[in-house]
Amino acid sequence: MNILGNRIKYLRNQNNYSQKRVADALGISNVQLSRYESGDRKPDPEMIKAFAEFFDVTTDFLLGHQTEGNDLEHYKNKISREFPDVDLMFKDLESLTAEDMKEVYEYIKFKVSQKK
Repeated sequence: MNILGNRIKYLRNQNNYSQKRVADALGISNVQLSRYESGDRKPDPEMIKAFAEFFDVTTDFLLGHQTEGNDLEHYKNKISREFPDVDLMFKDLESLTAEDMKEVYEYIKFKVSQKK
């Protein structure tokens, strides 16, 4: 089973990034990225951290220790970090699930992109 490679490929596809774009951003070759995704090679801990930072996920997510949709705090932090001008009252959103918060995040991201 290749959880790490599958997660990297999943995140790359979710963001509509080519292998070249991700490889260039991380300073590795397309071939090396392809080998990580296929499971033929395992990245070292520093490269795993670089993937996590690039895709804005935790290393635990990349390694299969958590699922993206279940990380409520991740999306709260992501919204407040990426959109500091958004005046959200998280107290009012406490009843939302992690999946709901992911939708809120995606909606804010969409609305901000429309203004650019």
